Amino acid sequence: MIPERWARYYLENAPSLLWLIGANLIAVLVGIRFYVETMPAVPTFLWPLYLDSPVAVLLMALSLTTLLPFIGRDCRHATTNLALVYLHTFAFVWLVKYGLWTVAALNIGFSAYFPALWAFFGIIITHLLFVLQAYLIPHYGRTTPGALVVALVLLLVNDLVDYGFGLHPPLEYDPGILLPVVSGTLSVVTVYLAERAFDRFDPEEVSRP
Repeated sequence: MIPERWARYYLENAPSLLWLIGANLIAVLVGIRFYVETMPAVPTFLWPLYLDSPVAVLLMALSLTTLLPFIGRDCRHATTNLALVYLHTFAFVWLVKYGLWTVAALNIGFSAYFPALWAFFGIIITHLLFVLQAYLIPHYGRTTPGALVVALVLLLVNDLVDYGFGLHPPLEYDPGILLPVVSGTLSVVTVYLAERAFDRFDPEEVSRP
């Protein structure tokens, strides 16, 4: 967990919060650029499952945007409801899953990427930042068992689409059997991490006291 004083600094001050939102929106565009050449071959309705990293940072941008009405106030008291519970939970699990997945995928295919410094170290560093910023979310968001179950189902469906139908992110090597196994394992581990990181939401609450 990111220390509370650091999290509150970034989440409660207008310049830092707007910077975080803007950085994630830019990351969406950068990520789509990586996929754009292969997107025409993928049915449009599957794009949300195909564009793994862009979807993760878009969810984070949306999650952070919910804090805009609370700038200058304690983010722990930000409004929460069931819809936001699902948004914050999905943002966390997508960021952690595809941050760690990218690190795993590049290391499994190490020889296909190294020694291209940006293609290896740059991508790993930027995707580890996914995991770091995911841990901002539990400072203002909550989850429920239902949200965690739905998140796990969606991640596993995403794995099925990626490896059952060959729609995984473009790779410089054949993923074989190892990467699908690692990806499925990360889906379960990520939801477990979310379960540990978040406080629970009481459905009868409209907002935090």
